Amino acid sequence: MAATEVKNIKGDTVSQRELPDFIFDTEIKKDVLHAVVRMQMAARRSGTASTKTRGAVQGSGGKLFRQKGTGRARRGDIKAPLLKGGGVVFGPTPRNYDIKLPKKVRRLALRMALTSKCQKNALTVVDSLALSRIKTKEFVAMADALGTRRALIVTAGENPELFLSARNVPGIKVIRSEGLNVYDILRYDNLVVEESALTAVEERLT
Repeated sequence: MAATEVKNIKGDTVSQRELPDFIFDTEIKKDVLHAVVRMQMAARRSGTASTKTRGAVQGSGGKLFRQKGTGRARRGDIKAPLLKGGGVVFGPTPRNYDIKLPKKVRRLALRMALTSKCQKNALTVVDSLALSRIKTKEFVAMADALGTRRALIVTAGENPELFLSARNVPGIKVIRSEGLNVYDILRYDNLVVEESALTAVEERLT
């Protein structure tokens, strides 16, 4: 079982914490991570793109001119796809892009993502992320002390001082432990986890 240092917001080591092998020593398989990230990205698509076929376009159904003798193309009604304002052929219609994956696969991918951060020494555990007030300058000082200016920060419960202090800092995202996901873990260089949030994540994955 591996261990990691637990730091405070000033960057000082205050204790040690063991990391369970079941979560932080998982064999990493890129195809599993890819499938889960693809599922997450697909879920973000609204699927509301819509076009009208010639049957849905408003217009007369009468033939534009007679079939022969004009020297022009043999036109039907004004809603033909080749004419301006006509219908669209094989255009997009509203659809659902969701990809379904088993819960076991999603949990496995989350363990793999956490393992990758642990192996790269990009995991920082902090005893508490509570700030005294909403102040971006204080948050930046904390991030500098922890050496994580491009990081995903995971907190436990409501922490408005932290959320509001970090929202304008580029390269930083703050989420609650319930929202921890594979895409965000892989997207950011570092992972900063509050100790109580880490406990919640371990209970969720065990």
